[in-house]
Amino acid sequence: MKKKPSKKPTIVSPEKWLAARREFLREEKEFFRARDQIAARRRALPWVKVEQDYSFDTPQGRVSLAELFGNRSQLIVYHFMLAPGWEEGCRGCSFVSDHFDGALAHLNARDVSFAVVSCATLPEIKRFKKRMGWKFNWVSSHGTTFNRDFGVSFTPEEVEAGKANYNFGRNDIGADEMPGLTVFAREAKGAVYRTYSTYSRGLDLLIGTYNLLDLVPKGRDEDPEAPMKWVRLHDRYEQVAATS
Repeated sequence: MKKKPSKKPTIVSPEKWLAARREFLREEKEFFRARDQIAARRRALPWVKVEQDYSFDTPQGRVSLAELFGNRSQLIVYHFMLAPGWEEGCRGCSFVSDHFDGALAHLNARDVSFAVVSCATLPEIKRFKKRMGWKFNWVSSHGTTFNRDFGVSFTPEEVEAGKANYNFGRNDIGADEMPGLTVFAREAKGAVYRTYSTYSRGLDLLIGTYNLLDLVPKGRDEDPEAPMKWVRLHDRYEQVAATS
C-alpha cells in the first residue's frame, strides 16, 4: 500500500492560527491528563517475585540479575534483538537504542539502573556495540533461559508457525527474537520483582525521534504496512543517501 498524498495545508491569518492553536491546546491537555492517569495505573500494577537466579556475561565477569541494579532499587532492561551468529543487531532495536545513552545520568539520579540484554555471546555484543558507539550497559544472557522466560526468544517451531506467545497473547512473530522491555524492583533484603513489561507498540514511548517527528507537518511519513522500513542503522544513512 502506498502512502496517501499529503493533505494541502490550510493557510490562515495569524489571528485564526492562534484561535485554532488554542482550541487544539484543550485536546492536548486532555491527552496529557490521560497519559498521567495511565502512568499512575502502570505504577500501581502488582509485582511478581523473580524466583530464578539469572546470571549474565558482562565485561566485568558473570553477574546476577540482582547485581545489575548496582546500588539502586529499580532496573530497566531492554531486550535487544541480537542472537548468536547474527552479523549485526536489529534495525528497530538499534533505532530505539540510539536514544538510551543521553538518559543514563538522569535515570541514575532517580534511583534507576539500566541494562540491555541479548542472547548473543558477549564478544558479538561488544563488536556491534563498538561499531554503534554506544556506552550503555549491554550484557549477554547466552546459555540461559532469560530471553525465553521474558517472552522475547522463540523456538524454530514457533518461528515456522509464525505465531507464539508474545505481548501477552498469541501473536505474530517475524523472527526467533523479538523486542521488549522489562522493569524490575529490588527490596532492601535482596528479593527481585518484575513490576512491568511491554512489547511491540508499547516500545514507542522509548523513541524520542518519533516524538519529534510527530511535531512536524509530515509527521512520521511512514508506509502503514511497514512503518519502520525507512529506518537504518545510524551508520548506514550516508550509504543510502549516496545511492539515492
